Amino acid sequence: MGKLNRDDLDRLESEYQESRQERDYIRVGMSTCGIAAGAEPVYRFLCEEIRRRALDVEVRRSGCLGMCHAEPLVEVSVAGAPRSLYGEVGLDAARRILDQHVEKGLVLAGMLASQDGLLAPPEETVPRIGRQLRIVLRNCGIIDPTKIEEYIARGGYQGLKRALFELGPESVIEEMRTAGLRGRGGAGYPAWLKWKLTRDAEGAEKYMICNGDEGDPGAYMDRSVLEGDPHSVIEGMLIGALAIGASQCYFYIRAEYPLAVDRIETAIKQARRMGLVGKNILGSNFSCEMEVRLGAGAFVCGEETALIASLEGRRGTPRPRPPYPAQYGLWQMPSNINNVETLANVGPLIARGGKWFASIGTESSKGTKVFAVTGKVRHSGLVEIPMGTTIREIVMDICGGAEGGKHIKAVQTGGPSGGVIPEELFDTPVSYESLQELGSIMGSGGLIVMDEDDCMVDIAGFYLGFCVEESCGKCAPCRIGGKQVKMLLDKISARRATAKDVTELRRICHAMQKASLCGLGQTAPNPVLSTLRYFENEYEALLQ
Repeated sequence: MGKLNRDDLDRLESEYQESRQERDYIRVGMSTCGIAAGAEPVYRFLCEEIRRRALDVEVRRSGCLGMCHAEPLVEVSVAGAPRSLYGEVGLDAARRILDQHVEKGLVLAGMLASQDGLLAPPEETVPRIGRQLRIVLRNCGIIDPTKIEEYIARGGYQGLKRALFELGPESVIEEMRTAGLRGRGGAGYPAWLKWKLTRDAEGAEKYMICNGDEGDPGAYMDRSVLEGDPHSVIEGMLIGALAIGASQCYFYIRAEYPLAVDRIETAIKQARRMGLVGKNILGSNFSCEMEVRLGAGAFVCGEETALIASLEGRRGTPRPRPPYPAQYGLWQMPSNINNVETLANVGPLIARGGKWFASIGTESSKGTKVFAVTGKVRHSGLVEIPMGTTIREIVMDICGGAEGGKHIKAVQTGGPSGGVIPEELFDTPVSYESLQELGSIMGSGGLIVMDEDDCMVDIAGFYLGFCVEESCGKCAPCRIGGKQVKMLLDKISARRATAKDVTELRRICHAMQKASLCGLGQTAPNPVLSTLRYFENEYEALLQ
């Protein structure tokens, strides 16, 4: 297939849809979670057995469906039997699936994956799955991420086409404004305003940057999107580049994500071959190139100016702002940085319109949010819920409540920059403002569940220790304050502290919030202050 123009895209979408629907198939989840659980030998076995038995069934790869607790996952869709999803599939189970389901049409009820409703009709572009609404994860677990044809078959690059031939840069930004999409990297800054500021800035060149340097403990949302639907991020990048006037895009992805890097590089090559990246995209006057750069895994490089320094080949440390990257960014040129999840929203948002996106969520927090739910919970994995869904619905309903029947004590949202939320506040609707009022933040989407066995002082110490290790050391409030707070927490845990030490703990935390150079130091005290707010009795119980 050569380079596409605007008319080719519609034709190929129709052709690819027909070819996908005609075939019986077996689909194996092949993201990091599936591979770690043993999906590769299962995939190879199924391919070999289908060939040996001369069955007219296609074996497909897919990304992460979200049910990480049940990997390896195998979905079967053959004529004469219900489409079914099997969990924890090993080689023996794979053989039984072929013998019974594929060849005889008998569903193996005892092997079905445990969660209900995770088999939305594959033709749904934005599937509803129980309480979930999947915009960012719309293709994850459904398409083969190594095949651009499957992305196009599900409406891929239609948002880019509309942006190029119907809207233009200013109208794209206006659609983003109507939609109310806020940055999903943690700060929640309006995406449209970021784009407008970069477009309006003066510069000989402008740059569009994807922040794939996901570093929060327990967070893997961005990795799963890059592995399971890389073209969605590429499409969002291209639309953003058109809007701000950039001709060069950079993916900054942590080197610890080799599969994500491989899949995004493969996707860029495919898009370039089809004329979706490079010169005169889809036959338009818009040209844009893409390049992948690897990060060395420094948590501080999630901060925009530190990320830019690393992209330039320098040590990843933040600088004072203003000037902001929109005016003075990569190589001193205006630059826009969005994280993976933000960009994955852009394609369907532009294709369907800003009003459609704005109809989802709350008054101030539009759209959906992806959470990586881990910890003491029965069904760990990825969930995508409309903003306004309560914490209780996420933890108790979608993820099945506590593992082992114990009492859930709290959740931690926002990673090292976030806070602890006690169980009695689980009926709080998820939004940027509501979580901030509770002393936490949305963050990039990590949600760690803790039960009655967890000590809140130890939890605060874990996160503070992480921030001390990851501090770049450039400013004294973070470098020295973080170390002092960690020493005080250790002193409390060792039962050698007094009430004066707790007072000192609060004082240093507030000083760090006010005086640290960047968001790492400013938010590092959040886990300490939130545990003091809701679980001060646990601190008091350890005092002399």
